[in-house]
Amino acid sequence: MSEKTENDLELDARDLAARRAWAARELELQDGVASRAQLTWGGYTPNDIRRAVRRRELRQVHRGVYVAHTGPPTWRQRAWAAVLYAEPAALCGPTILEPRRTEDAVGPIHIAIDRRRRLAPPPDVVVHRVVGLSRQMFPGARPPRLTLEDNALLQARDATSEMEVIGLLTDTIGRRGVTTNAVRTALKRHSRLPRRAFIGDLLADVDSGTCSVLEHAYLTRVERAHGLPTATRQGERTTPTGRELRDVEYEAYGLVVELDGRLNHESWRAQGRDADRDLDDLALGGRLTARVRRPQVFETQCRTAARMAQLLRRRGWMERPKRCGDSCTLETWM
Repeated sequence: MSEKTENDLELDARDLAARRAWAARELELQDGVASRAQLTWGGYTPNDIRRAVRRRELRQVHRGVYVAHTGPPTWRQRAWAAVLYAEPAALCGPTILEPRRTEDAVGPIHIAIDRRRRLAPPPDVVVHRVVGLSRQMFPGARPPRLTLEDNALLQARDATSEMEVIGLLTDTIGRRGVTTNAVRTALKRHSRLPRRAFIGDLLADVDSGTCSVLEHAYLTRVERAHGLPTATRQGERTTPTGRELRDVEYEAYGLVVELDGRLNHESWRAQGRDADRDLDDLALGGRLTARVRRPQVFETQCRTAARMAQLLRRRGWMERPKRCGDSCTLETWM
């Protein structure tokens, strides 16, 4: 084989310089973290990498992943190291976004990989397997991550209660422009997701401005399950501001229950409007208004039933509520 000419050597040198420049840019874009594959493409030989480690120019974070300093890695460097170790991978779960507070930047990094892969996670990394990873990733995110709506549904997969699912949607809808339509579209990508119908109903509630999911849960979990009297629902009332619908009304006992199922933070205007309606009930009709929110129906329904029973008995109801099952805590609150 003939020896390389000076032109060939010059081209090799230029190619190496270009590759090293590319590697330097990747290190900068990835907060000083790079994989062995990236370094190799950038013109580093195995000996070059070992030499850089000996000289403390590089430090191995995970097998085949290096950071360009020797101090403790930042949260972003830990995130980059995790996704590069498992690539293709994306940040997900509680570590989908960089924490705002230093004290929150602890704990393992959560990443999503394709369900068909088998990967032993290194220490400080938690792996979640998803179907169709590429369709769930946020385009252009650095480090790579799932979309917020796909991430909420991923976490809903492991939720232990309907209230936890509600909390996940509450934290997601409206955040960084996430809409109900975006969540609904993502829902199509999660065909085996538990509680799909429940999530669909919640999204419909948000779109329509009603809280039918909460209304049905109050009826079945609080009222019927504990033997409370049957209320009138969506009864119309005339007030100084016009006609309004009452969610639940025990008309014979002058008790109104307003179910607040909003999936966003309450505004001062909304709170003021609610307070005005409560005052109208007391001043004009002598009715008492109890405002009930999702946790009181989905998490502490027995306590809520006990309190409603106490209000009803004070206003003339002569019966007693019943336990909803062996684990009912109704009597604890009576």
